[in-house]
Amino acid sequence: MTVRIAVIGGDGIGPEVTEQASRALSAAAGQGLVDLELTEYPHGAEHYLSTGETLSDEAFERLRDDHDAILFGAVGDPRVPGGEHARDLLLGLRFRLDLFINRRPLTLRAPDLSPLKSAGTAPVDFVIYRENTEGLYTGEGTLEGEGTPEERATSVGLATRRGVERIVRAAFDRGVELGVRVTLADKANAVPHMFGLWRRIFAEIADEHPSVESEMRYVDALAMEMVRIPERFGVIVTSNLLGDILSDLGAELVGGPGLAPSANVNPGRHGLYEPVHGSAPDIVGTGRANPFAAVLSAALLLRDQGAVDAASRLEDAVESALAEGVRTPDIGGSATTGEVGAWLAARIAGGK
Repeated sequence: MTVRIAVIGGDGIGPEVTEQASRALSAAAGQGLVDLELTEYPHGAEHYLSTGETLSDEAFERLRDDHDAILFGAVGDPRVPGGEHARDLLLGLRFRLDLFINRRPLTLRAPDLSPLKSAGTAPVDFVIYRENTEGLYTGEGTLEGEGTPEERATSVGLATRRGVERIVRAAFDRGVELGVRVTLADKANAVPHMFGLWRRIFAEIADEHPSVESEMRYVDALAMEMVRIPERFGVIVTSNLLGDILSDLGAELVGGPGLAPSANVNPGRHGLYEPVHGSAPDIVGTGRANPFAAVLSAALLLRDQGAVDAASRLEDAVESALAEGVRTPDIGGSATTGEVGAWLAARIAGGK
């Protein structure tokens, strides 16, 4: 079966890192590990500024119907200060494709890059399951009396039984698969209605999985434990906002956003895979962009499509590059984006 991948480089360094991820994917295909069809799309700030289009219905339907997954770079451009194209592209695709799982695996691949004192002695290898379509990111709310002394802003955090139940079930499925503890991160002591629903549903599903160790933790205590004893975690499941914050903390624990991939998925239907870093417009064209997170995101895509051997080849190549010092300047190396990409492609192809 051919895996049909849409590639959207987006803004800033997005096209630079997705180019190297595509290079790694092509190297895996060249070894017969996977059959691929890569199609590039121009969507991003440049396209928006020249055409006025963020993401047309026709383009969305092609992304939805003609491709199995999307490899995404980054969005954000100072020429679009309102960020309207970014909202339509990234958040629009997440909501319109109902990609309710934001999965962020956090694996320490190079202990020297972690700020943790325990790095190298205790494993850091857990995954955050962040609910991706509800919470405070739905845009619901009101703004009254703007610019007046009585100005009042309200944002609504939405949680539905359907939305919470499906993400919690997905987290327990992963906990069963990996044989690890499942932890709910919430703030039920301060936000009782929304997170009370999370707690009730988590308890119900935990009862269905008596063989899986589970727990509920307030997010502030959990954040401290991620720093102090990260090895205790297996799967963390949480809301959109809390998951956004915790996963960025986790990225720093394993070496920074340049090493942190992510997957936005609706299992069996579609997926969007992206590095967690931003568009970094200040380093565009300098060769300093770190492509590792984009390559690892491509590996997540392959794994979800059943191309496990190809995914492992990409991940092994990244770990070999880190071990041998083939790194961009942000993580202590001197290689350029293209040099790292070429090294990875050669290693994936079986050479050096």
